[in-house]
This record gives sequence, structure tokens and C-alpha cells, in this order.
Amino acid sequence: MGNMKNKLMIIGASGHGKVVADIALKMNKWSNIVFLDDDQNVDSSMGIEVIGTTDDVITYKNEYEIVVGIGNNYIREKIQNKLEATGAKIPTLIHPSAIIGEQVYIGSGTVVMAGVVINCCTRVGKGCIINTATSIDHDNIIGDYVHISPGCHLAGTVTVENLNWIGIGSKVSNNVMITNGCVIGAGATVINNITEVGTYVGVPIRKIK
Repeated sequence: MGNMKNKLMIIGASGHGKVVADIALKMNKWSNIVFLDDDQNVDSSMGIEVIGTTDDVITYKNEYEIVVGIGNNYIREKIQNKLEATGAKIPTLIHPSAIIGEQVYIGSGTVVMAGVVINCCTRVGKGCIINTATSIDHDNIIGDYVHISPGCHLAGTVTVENLNWIGIGSKVSNNVMITNGCVIGAGATVINNITEVGTYVGVPIRKIK
């Protein structure tokens, strides 16, 4: 086997981490899957053992591939940056039911959930969550540590910069750019560029803070 790691460690055993584990199980790629979680009261989740806390991660980095299963973009970024600095191997997880087009690049630590469609020539950065039944059309550029919630639809040639959170059921028109670190509320419709960091809601969106 050499250094092929066929064991997977997921950091975070709560809601999002469970979905990540479910995808990992369905990928059928790892012989062993474990969790780390900082809640001392959790010893297993979905029948998968919690073997320690995030402080222990470095001791496991040579034995496991490691993915961060935490929903908060900023915490996920912080932990994945630490992992990268130690040389840990960080896989990309893609649910078998996802449809991925030609010339699509997906970065390390990104998780693509069930029913997602990513069309051709799109680039998705690292540490992203592309959540259930979302569609991302051709020639999109999605930055790092972005969460695109369930049921979002991004048209062609959309750019979503780093650390954005696009709320459930949102729609983004073609050729639109969203700057770093925004929050787009549930069900929002983005039809023009967003150049100022903030929280945006509504159809069409307006900035609320």
C-alpha cells in the first residue's frame, strides 16, 4: 500500500459531520472511518467511534486521511489550515449520486453532497460545502471555505469568493460576482454583483447589515 491511507478521520461528529460520514461510507473508499469531536459526552455517532478531540489530530495525521466536518466556514478554515501546515492528507468527498461535469476542479477538504450537479469548467476551492441538491452551472468560480446550502441554484459564470455562506434555496443569476465573507439569506435571489461584505436577504436581495 505504501503511503496510501485507507482510513478516514472526520473532525466533528454532529449534524454536518454525520452527513460527511454518510458520504464517506457510500464512497466505499476507506476501510475504517472515525470521528474526532470536542464534546466529551459523545463516544459515537452513526455507529462510528469518536476516538478523541481535535487536539489529538496531529498524532493521527500519518495514519488517516483527514476531513473537517464542521459547518462553520471560519472554524473549518482554521482547522484545515492547521492540518495543511502539518502535511496531513485532506481528501475531497463526493457523493456517488452527484453529477460532475468535464473540466471541473474540486479542492481538498470540499464535500459534495447527494443530488448535486456541477457543470463543466467550474472550479470549486478547498474546504467548501456544496450541500444537498444544489446546482452550480458552467464556468463558475467558487472560492475557499464557501458553504452553498441545500437547494441553491447558481447560473453560468458566477463567482462566489471565499468564506461566503449562501442560504438554503437561494438563486444567483448568471455573470454575478459575490465578494468575500457575505451571508446570503434563505431563499434570496442575487441578480447583481455584491461588492460590499454584509448580510443580504430578499428577492431581489437587499443588504441588512
